[in-house]
Amino acid sequence: MPTTGERFERAVSIMARLRGPGGCPWDREQTFDSIKPYTLEETYEVLEAIDNRDWDELSSELGDLLLQVLFYAQMAHEEDTFSIDQVLDRLSQKLVDRHPHVFGDVKAETSSDVLRNWEALKAEEKKKRLEAGGGKDAERKGGEDKNHSQSVLAGVSTAIPALLEAHKLSSRAAHVGFDWPNVEGLFEKLHEETQELQEQLAHVPAPGPHPHASAVAGSRGQQIPQDLRARLEDEVGDLLFVLVNVARYLSLDPESALRKTNRKFKRRFQWIEEQLRASGRGPEQSTMEELESLWQQAKQQEREKQ
Repeated sequence: MPTTGERFERAVSIMARLRGPGGCPWDREQTFDSIKPYTLEETYEVLEAIDNRDWDELSSELGDLLLQVLFYAQMAHEEDTFSIDQVLDRLSQKLVDRHPHVFGDVKAETSSDVLRNWEALKAEEKKKRLEAGGGKDAERKGGEDKNHSQSVLAGVSTAIPALLEAHKLSSRAAHVGFDWPNVEGLFEKLHEETQELQEQLAHVPAPGPHPHASAVAGSRGQQIPQDLRARLEDEVGDLLFVLVNVARYLSLDPESALRKTNRKFKRRFQWIEEQLRASGRGPEQSTMEELESLWQQAKQQEREKQ
């Protein structure tokens, strides 16, 4: 039976064959930029498999995600910039360096101790890279200038999903003491931000805010002044940021929580559609009262199955 190393080497060689002469035309045409969307897609498919607790599917999706790593490494090898060996070496060294409580003499009795050490080590690594690279590292990782390169928020990418970015930014700030002392403070902030949004909503022209089926407020019929729209967006953003912090405070992943709610909404709404379809109708031919009644039935059915 082949070893783990032999299996890995086989995967690396297959990737090289696909990109080599006489290999796959599609694989040979790909670039770093062209496969970025696939990397993101595969990442979310891994998360979905975890959420579903589908372990057989997870093993397959992790393989697809590993393929992305092999793809990038093979293209880099062809351009003589780095190889899969360097990727593995840097990973191993990083794991050892960032776990001095395992591989060294540093003491870390709790997870909080580990996280504090981790952030301090990452900050030291960033400082060394900046000194070696003349500031180019900051430019690559989020565009921070030299004045901001030492910030605890430096290196949080602006390209990641906004919920994840908010979680990372607030976590970094919390690690240096900028945090609510208790969860009650967060709910006070949530109330404050809700009130501020309601104050701005009072300025929306008559007949006031109302939903539009196909687009954002103001795009059909109701015209909202641009400056008011900007203030509303600002307040909604503040509200979302506080909610992300509530999730962080409870050690929950806001992205995962929202994905689960999205699937729950989809599942319940599609059940409503099925019930209406049986009577030859659709949601658009039903009253809101009827839709709400069916929604409550869908919720009740799910509770009974649990």
